[in-house]
Amino acid sequence: MRMRRKRNLEPRMQACADILVARGKPCKNLKEAAEHYRALIDYRALFLREAPVELEVGCGNGAFLSGIAARHPERDFLAVEVCSNVVLTAMERIKREGAANVRFLNIPAEILLCYLPEGSIGRIYLNFSTPLPEAGREKQRLTSDRFLGIYKKLLKAGGEIVQKTDSEDFFDYSLRKFRENGFAVKDVTRDLHNSEYAAENIVTEYEANFAAKGKPIFRAVAVLQP
Repeated sequence: MRMRRKRNLEPRMQACADILVARGKPCKNLKEAAEHYRALIDYRALFLREAPVELEVGCGNGAFLSGIAARHPERDFLAVEVCSNVVLTAMERIKREGAANVRFLNIPAEILLCYLPEGSIGRIYLNFSTPLPEAGREKQRLTSDRFLGIYKKLLKAGGEIVQKTDSEDFFDYSLRKFRENGFAVKDVTRDLHNSEYAAENIVTEYEANFAAKGKPIFRAVAVLQP
């Protein structure tokens, strides 16, 4: 079922233009864009300071961004979300809260390298990505070989991917793919809310709903190896 277009979408998107870095596809063909288009962001010019930059892929309604930006004002955060309806909710939330250290890209994650310099991201967050269990959709999974190849280029040496999911099958798939693609896996838990990592966890609304139903949350950190 397709999401209904938000009322006054375009004027509301324009009202968030100061925190929206890029929108749409620069070329009709994503493969062509990924290989040839470059409009690399100058983080110092964007955030008006020198600070570590971290990235959330698939930001949802912005609850995680809101929490982590407030907890870590010394860091800067980028979020990529392909759906304008979804990213608008997140941007309006960040605008209301006045977080100065968050910016958005309303683009497909496949073309992140068109905008983000290689070796510039310290940490990537994958929070409750759609599992896409169908065999024919593996390349679209955000921990497939295809996307991990993009993340490896974006991450600094020793950079991390932090994944949370409520799908055990997707979690197991991701752990395998991390290792196959040169990542060391650490801090693995199959019940985040009852683990030693619970205190540092930022609980999103989606996550809270699943936990309230007694469903475990799976979490792991994948570290890029030299």
